[in-house]
Amino acid sequence: MINKIKAAADQYFERLVAIRRHLHAHPELSFQEYETSNYVEHALKGLGLEVTRMATTGLLVMIEGGKPGPVIALRGDLDALPIFEKNDAPYCSTNEGVMHACGHDVHTTCLLGAAMILNEFKDELSGSVKLIFQPGEEKLPGGASIMIKEGALEDPSPASIFGQHVHPELEVGKVGFKAGKYMASCDEVYLTVKGKGGHGALPHKNIDPILIAAQTIVAMQQVVSRRSDPMMPTVLSFGKIEGKGATNVIPDTVEIAGTFRTFDEDWRQEAHKWIRQIAEETAKSHGGTCEVRIERGYPFVYNDEALTERARAAAEAYLGAENVVDLEMRATGEDFSYYSQVMPGSFHRLGVRNEARGIVHPVHSPLFDADEACLRVGAGLMAWLAVNEMKG
Repeated sequence: MINKIKAAADQYFERLVAIRRHLHAHPELSFQEYETSNYVEHALKGLGLEVTRMATTGLLVMIEGGKPGPVIALRGDLDALPIFEKNDAPYCSTNEGVMHACGHDVHTTCLLGAAMILNEFKDELSGSVKLIFQPGEEKLPGGASIMIKEGALEDPSPASIFGQHVHPELEVGKVGFKAGKYMASCDEVYLTVKGKGGHGALPHKNIDPILIAAQTIVAMQQVVSRRSDPMMPTVLSFGKIEGKGATNVIPDTVEIAGTFRTFDEDWRQEAHKWIRQIAEETAKSHGGTCEVRIERGYPFVYNDEALTERARAAAEAYLGAENVVDLEMRATGEDFSYYSQVMPGSFHRLGVRNEARGIVHPVHSPLFDADEACLRVGAGLMAWLAVNEMKG
């Protein structure tokens, strides 16, 4: 079956390139993927597949195998980012200020390619495949959570699920796996420090929220350095501070925003309490107040160890052991975590780098691009992972 899948991936490659370029040129923001969804639905129906709409712009498709067996799910995401593209290519974004800078155009194309391959050999499958095209991976509450709430993992329930993500650090033709904890939970932290504004030359008559904000940010480092288990990776970073005063004006209020990330749900909940306590008490000690709002984001991605080991072995059989690498834990977040928290899941990385062609820029960069040879690898491997897992 490997050779059949490889041949089919070669056969569909030019079509997949055209699909990816269309998607890249017409990006849409999270939960606004209307034309993207219509385009993908049209392509799926062209294969004779029945498509179910979920989460407004999400799509669910079943490919029924010719023989009894488990249901395996494959997932891709549809949305783009609010970034102005700076590439010079014929398929650059035509939607100003919106760009597929995280490779979701590649993910969607590879899943469509897997659909083409699996549909061609469906009579030979010992099981069925559920394809999940989800919206809104880049924006809370995450399209995965909505798809699950609307029944994407029910009737029938998959035995396991696979997802993949582009990896600009990895050469095209290679893929990477990491069993166990892989990507972090990610929460948004918003602090509103309130004091009493006034003239900068008369600080004794004011309650300075700028000073309180500075003290709070420094004090917050205790959450990581003194409250967290040193063996538990934890990140608390603040990327925005805004106090609308002037050189001689102390404002009434300062807004602070940041992110908290870790790999343990119990510690995550405890850390939220410490963030709140430290912020409130630091402000109080200076005569001010601090309102704390924590937007709970995605849980951490857990790659089922047995499933991931089987997937890695399958990838080595498909691509050769020299093209399969080990990945490190990373503090970035992914809403694939919602799937992996409720069922066996495995999320791997797809190499897209080509230094000779200057394709080296990271995701979320206005210069991000992918060597399109990855489409042949990504589509074929996704199809093979599903087929291989059906063997049990």
